[in-house]
Amino acid sequence: MSDLHSLSFPSPRISVSPSRLKPADLLRITDQGASDVLDGRYAPLLPERWSTTERWSARLHADDDVDLWLISWVPGEATELHDHAGSLGALTVLSGSLAEYRWGGSELKYRTLDAGDQASFPLGWVHDVALAPEADADPGPPTLSVHAYSPPLTAMSYYEVTDHGSLRRTRTELTDFPEGLSA
Repeated sequence: MSDLHSLSFPSPRISVSPSRLKPADLLRITDQGASDVLDGRYAPLLPERWSTTERWSARLHADDDVDLWLISWVPGEATELHDHAGSLGALTVLSGSLAEYRWGGSELKYRTLDAGDQASFPLGWVHDVALAPEADADPGPPTLSVHAYSPPLTAMSYYEVTDHGSLRRTRTELTDFPEGLSA
């Protein structure tokens, strides 16, 4: 019979989430939000004229669990490399194409998100989002995406990639606006 004290047990993995919602919930919420925008439910929140030079956003829903935003994307403007501090996030692209540059641990990784594509962002996800280069070269109808954050955003941290291939936080800003936008 073995001695109980000499047995080794795997340590339990305790995962604490800042939200009762999971990434799959946020993807479902952004998908429904995108459908509602396309169906005209949020027409009163949309601008009369689409700006082709300035990004804008409209809060579609807010409660204690989640903030839901419609965000526009225009040529030449990016969000900067950032995280969502203590919030999980997700997005659904409504129209156009977005480029995402995500920190992969030693370098930035690139992907394109086209209309209908979705992405979720766990804690610690550091990325930059912008209009995709092909959309940037051919300005047409606005590129739109719906974003959900849970819990609602309170801060965002911004980063730079160092000459040594590491990530350095440059600042943290308190905010309740998404993706580098303000009032």
